[in-house]
Parts: sequence; structure tokens; C-alpha cells
Amino acid sequence: MNTQLILNYLAGLNENNNREWYHAHKTENNAANAEFEELIGALILHIGRFDSSVLHNEPKKLTFKLVRDTRFSHDKSPYNPAFRAHISSQGKLPVPVGYYLMIKPGNQSFLGGGLFADMFKDATTMVRNYIVQNGKELESIINEPEFQKYFTIRGTALKNIPAGYDKSHPQAEYLKFKSWYLEYPIKDEDLYNTEAFLTMATELFRIMKPFNDYLNRALANFQMPTR
Repeated sequence: MNTQLILNYLAGLNENNNREWYHAHKTENNAANAEFEELIGALILHIGRFDSSVLHNEPKKLTFKLVRDTRFSHDKSPYNPAFRAHISSQGKLPVPVGYYLMIKPGNQSFLGGGLFADMFKDATTMVRNYIVQNGKELESIINEPEFQKYFTIRGTALKNIPAGYDKSHPQAEYLKFKSWYLEYPIKDEDLYNTEAFLTMATELFRIMKPFNDYLNRALANFQMPTR
């Protein structure tokens, strides 16, 4: 796997974020995509050692397009110069939650887990209600020394405890959240040695698995909205 090829292509796209350059470099795009899919395939096998629910996935079905939706954005650049993938028991859908990788040059890559999507109100309510009933379990997960060494819960959050929830609840701060996710930053140099990167990523994904499992129990009956 040639991760340098991935970084080089994305760096070029970042510097030339226009349709002319993109279409003129389709060969490089295809080659970089193939390398990324190979990397995702290796990650699936590594994750499968501790989470067999992901082993059925095909890498090409887990990746996201480079094309941006600019309709409601001030930034009108047509492409997001990043390769992204979400690996879960049901593919790249945001629920159930799984293991996320974004490769973006300039030390902007990261490994992630948890619920990134905050637009699904039902999902937010389900997690909040689960925390109300299972707050001690959440605390036990995030207070593990291994977890604390690498992760802090992040996410879109309200300023105050939402209506209908006890402000004195022991985990009240987490009830403010609308999404609950983890990120671990990756430097460009971390990607140069593919085997070392796979070892590091696998270990970090293993550590975040109890957090993912907790959210997936909360979201067990969630139904993705139909378009």
C-alpha cells in the first residue's frame, strides 16, 4: 500500500481545487482511490480480530465521495481533498456507529468513532435517554485509563441541559450533547509506514470499541429516515 501516493494526490487536489484539475488527473485519482481501498481492506481484517461484525464489508462501499455539496456553504470549492471511510456492521451509514478514518494532508487526518451525525433528532433522544438510565456504565467506559490516554468525548452540544432532563443527573454534561464522538489526530508521517499505521489504528479502534458498543445499544431500534 502506497500511502504517500494518497497524500500526494490529495495535496495536489487541495492546491488545485477546481474541476479542470480534477478531471485532468483522473488517472492519479483512480490510483489513489485503489490504494485507499486497499488500506481500508487491511483495516477491516485487523478490526475483525476483535470485532467480527465488520468482516463482511467491501472497502469500496465504505468510502465517501470527494465532491462537496456547496449549496448551503460559503466555501464553493467543489471538492473535499480528503479520503474518508466509515467501517461498521452495516457499512458506512452513521448508525450503527463504527470506526472512521479520514486522510487529509497537512496533518489533518484522524481516526474516529461514535456518533458524528447530529441531524437525527431521534438518535440524539435515544442516546440521551440511554445515558439517563445507564450513566454509570458510560462513566466506567470513559474513565478507563487506556481510554483517557487517547480520547475525550466530543460533539455538538447545547449550552444548557435540554428540557425534560434532570439538571442534577450525574452525567448531565453529556445530556447536553447532540452527537457523541471520538477523534485521534494523525500526522502525515504516521501514514508513511503502512504496517505501523495499521498496528496503531487497530489498537486505537480496539480501545474505542466499548464506547461504540455503548452507543449502539442506545441506538438499537433507530431507523434511518427515508428520503
